[in-house]
Amino acid sequence: MRRTVMCSGSLLRQVARSVGTGGLSSIDSQLSSPWWCSRFARAMSSLSVPPPAVLQQPLNLPERLLLGPGPTNVPPRIMSAGGRQVLGHMHKEVFQLMDEIKQGIQYAFQTKNELTLAISGSGHCAMEAAFFNAVEHGEKVLICVNGIWGERAADICERIGAQVYRLIKPPGEHFTLKELEKGLEDHKPVLLFVTHGESSSGLVHPLDGVGELCHRYNCLLLVDSVASLGGAPLYMDKQGIDILYSGSQKVLNAPPGTAPISFSERARNKIFSRKTKVPSLYLDMAWLANYWGCDGKPRIYHHTGPVIGFYTLRESLAILCEKGLEHYWKMHQEHTLYLHEGLEKLGLKLFVKDKNLRLPTVTTVAVPDGYDWKDITEYVMKHHGIEITGGLGPSVGKVLRIGLMGYNSTKNNVERVLTAVKDALQHCKKNKM
Repeated sequence: MRRTVMCSGSLLRQVARSVGTGGLSSIDSQLSSPWWCSRFARAMSSLSVPPPAVLQQPLNLPERLLLGPGPTNVPPRIMSAGGRQVLGHMHKEVFQLMDEIKQGIQYAFQTKNELTLAISGSGHCAMEAAFFNAVEHGEKVLICVNGIWGERAADICERIGAQVYRLIKPPGEHFTLKELEKGLEDHKPVLLFVTHGESSSGLVHPLDGVGELCHRYNCLLLVDSVASLGGAPLYMDKQGIDILYSGSQKVLNAPPGTAPISFSERARNKIFSRKTKVPSLYLDMAWLANYWGCDGKPRIYHHTGPVIGFYTLRESLAILCEKGLEHYWKMHQEHTLYLHEGLEKLGLKLFVKDKNLRLPTVTTVAVPDGYDWKDITEYVMKHHGIEITGGLGPSVGKVLRIGLMGYNSTKNNVERVLTAVKDALQHCKKNKM
């Protein structure tokens, strides 16, 4: 089939000169070549930015074992769910899916709270949703800071104009009930924030008695369980937690992008009796309660939810329900103890001294003397295809972090990472002291 190219007279004469003595008589055959078609397309286009060459190549990504603090590898069943075709975010089938997710979160959190849903965003987004809805400008909040997540919580509260008071401990240490009560007595906050699974330090914080203590002082208890949900015992209703949130990409093994969250009646009453508007429309719980069918009213459009993310979160919660929370808790504890024993046999020291306060999902190891933590993590990645990481926030330079979460929490993975770490210690250069 003959190809015709329309161009200006001057461009045509330029082409004639470029093809040599054949002149115009050979233009037609020259213009049929892909090279000339591409050249004319660029000459005639009104675009000043061409398509990136890199995006005209196939997607190429490595296969890695993710044994850091998250995200984790995604199991085949959840990957398969994510490969299903998209449905409309306001379709009845998607609403049914959201109802199933809500029930799964209630099981994972061990709560009967009606206002239970998944934020369209990461666990960090759920943290902001909790503070944006529960705290108003000028109100007092008390933040337990023993790692990066307490630091982030305080930062968020300052941004919305709250009066922020901090209880501070070094990474790897926890707050006693006596210390918490003194903070409540001194500052009389409307909300206390505690990180249950502090992934930057590898500490799981005791929660028994904290909710009761808060309510005695007319204070809400907000708990971050992003790194602990499914891996360590947690009972929202029994422990008196008023606001609890987590993330999809840790023990649940779903891709990042959805974040379970739940509010007690006490928290719900405070949120829906605010004197001022929630500072974020996207995270306004009045809108989200409707979108998730938590207010008994017909659902109306708020935002386009991550439908594929809903598929994967639903499947991850289904797996958790099938295997059972108590099985998950036991599995994580057993595999983490196996990891701890192996690390100590290599001569390494665990960062959290109290065995009862070690997070079963993320283990922190003190960086061995004379080594640069970056050398170790890079060696393990390069030579073994395994991700482990260094510290975060106040624990940077102090620890290595190894994660065993959900699908990745296996005895075989423990043995693989121990072999990789041993190899790294033998081959990485020690600094001269």
